[in-house]
Formats: sequence, C-alpha cells, structure tokens
Amino acid sequence: MQFWRFRCIVLFAFLLIDSSRSLALDSTRSSEIKECAAGEIATWGDGIDKPVAYKSLNFFYNSNGAPTWFNEKSVFDLIQLAANGWSECGISAQVSIDNQLHNLQTNDIVIQWSDSKSQGNIGASDFAQRKIYLSPSVFKTLREIRPNYDAKYTLQMTLSHEMGHFYGLVAHSRRCVDVLSYYKNNTGDLCNIRERSEFSKVIEYRSALPTACDIKRCQSINN
Repeated sequence: MQFWRFRCIVLFAFLLIDSSRSLALDSTRSSEIKECAAGEIATWGDGIDKPVAYKSLNFFYNSNGAPTWFNEKSVFDLIQLAANGWSECGISAQVSIDNQLHNLQTNDIVIQWSDSKSQGNIGASDFAQRKIYLSPSVFKTLREIRPNYDAKYTLQMTLSHEMGHFYGLVAHSRRCVDVLSYYKNNTGDLCNIRERSEFSKVIEYRSALPTACDIKRCQSINN
C-alpha cells in the first residue's frame, strides 16, 4: 500500500514562532507564489510524477469523525477552493459531500478523518484505496497549543497538498513555498527559497493553495 504523508513536524515547527509575527504575505513570498521562474521547479526525488488517467476527478468529503469546530460546510468550502486552484492544471473536478460513499467510481477520491489511517501525520494519501486521510488528533493538539490560531489555514494547506498528489504530483516539491513541498529531508537538507532570510518572517512559508510552479509542474505531466 503506497502512502504519501504530510508530516506533523511541518505543523509543529511553526507553532513555536512568536505569535506577534504577521501571517500577511511579504513581497518575496507573494511573488514566489505567483511566479515560476526558469529552473525553479525541483523535487526531493522521493517519487515519480505520472499523468492522471482521467479527464476529471470527483472528491467526496466524508465528515464523520471531524473535529467539532470544523463544520461540514466549512471543510467542503476549503476542498472546493483547493479544487479550483488545481483546475488551472487542466483537469476538472467536482466536490461533493457523501457520508455513505456508495457506488464509487475509479476517478473518485474520498476525503475523510482517521487517526489510524493518517498514522500520526496531519494528512496522508492512499493511492491504492484512492483516499485522503486527515488526523483529528493533530488538529486537536494544534488547537490546544495555539487556541487563537485559525486552523483553517493549516487545513486548507493540508487539503491542497494531499489533493495535489492525485493530480499526478507524486514527488514532493523542494521549493519551500509550493503547497506540495516539505521544508527539509531526513538528513537536514533545506528546501529552496529565493531569499533565505524571508523564511522566518511568517508563521508558515508554504502556500495554502497551489502555486505557479505547482500548476506548471502539473500541466507538464498532464499536457
């Protein structure tokens, strides 16, 4: 069974940053999100991207087990925002709520909550079962540590990240700002950034939605 996981260490790395720092986008980060300069696309080499076998994808949200502060409509809206962002890749998507999940087709992906299936990670993608798992306990911990933080940003980022895997982006981006990125690997190598000093000026450098390079990479494999 093949999983791709959005690591908890990514989440807790920014929980300790001074809360007085603004979440507002600085000019460098904003330009990195909107632009994809020549030679900037790079991955960690931890997977092989592959084109999507379908012209469209269907995402079904199962709200069973969700933290009580994430109501069904709010999570649905975040999934829709992520699908809208990835639509620039050229693959259409439909988002629905279905807590029964009957008669699923091969181009259907289920998004559901499960600590056991997410295996200690904030999010995980199971390609074989075509499911995205979100961890209730990780979001509970986040709420306990940082009660005034709007965790919808982290949930949006997690959804966009995991959904991106189903658009064919199997490998993780090495570009810090990309939603498909992680910040460092197991040997301590750091992600790529235009201006290293900008990294610590925001609580979370990674974009919550697909960046220009995320989209360009997706388009290149699904052309």
